[in-house]
Amino acid sequence: MGIKNNIEKLRSELKRSNAQLIAVSKTHSLDTIREAYETGQRIFGENKVQELIEKQPRLPPDTEWHLIGNLQRNKVKYIAPFISLIHSVDSLKLLEEINRQGQKINRKIHCLLQVYIAREETKFGLSRDELETLVNSNEISFFKFIAIDGLMGIATMTEDTQQIRNEFKSLKEIFENLKTRSLPPSVQMKELSMGMSSDYTIALEEGSTFVRIGTAIFGNRDYSI
Repeated sequence: MGIKNNIEKLRSELKRSNAQLIAVSKTHSLDTIREAYETGQRIFGENKVQELIEKQPRLPPDTEWHLIGNLQRNKVKYIAPFISLIHSVDSLKLLEEINRQGQKINRKIHCLLQVYIAREETKFGLSRDELETLVNSNEISFFKFIAIDGLMGIATMTEDTQQIRNEFKSLKEIFENLKTRSLPPSVQMKELSMGMSSDYTIALEEGSTFVRIGTAIFGNRDYSI
């Protein structure tokens, strides 16, 4: 199936859960992204800042860009003016920099806190203890140019679907627990970003509000980009 059919199939699946589709366009060409855009897809996800800032000005202005990969503090300034949502915040220092860059341009930048739920050393994210420390820190109450909208997690790359389900379930439990608590004004638990091409159906069943889909839309990555 082509990109249009792939997106239509995903949309029909997402309707049942009211989740939003992020088309992960990393390593794919502008023509390929435009083909997805023509189907009505507006949310696109990129892993690398350099690739993102090259693509962003060349797509229509109503394109909504999400940064889903690891973000270095010295690169925040490049995406601060236009980024719709940063999924991968994993430290207080990174939040401080995002807030600083938002203040410079008088723009509130929306973020998710990435939580480590996998059993893989290659994955990033806050531990549960680190998450608790961050949301309870005094500093976060003074950040006026960030909005923390929820959590993000990446499950282990495995064929063990029960393990994947347990990891997503654990993140949902953390999310729901935080929703019941008194949090700083800049922190709200509205969005739960989990699920990729290989495991999004499980993520939807476990309560994801954003699924990050690349291969199931575009096919294999184009590493020549």
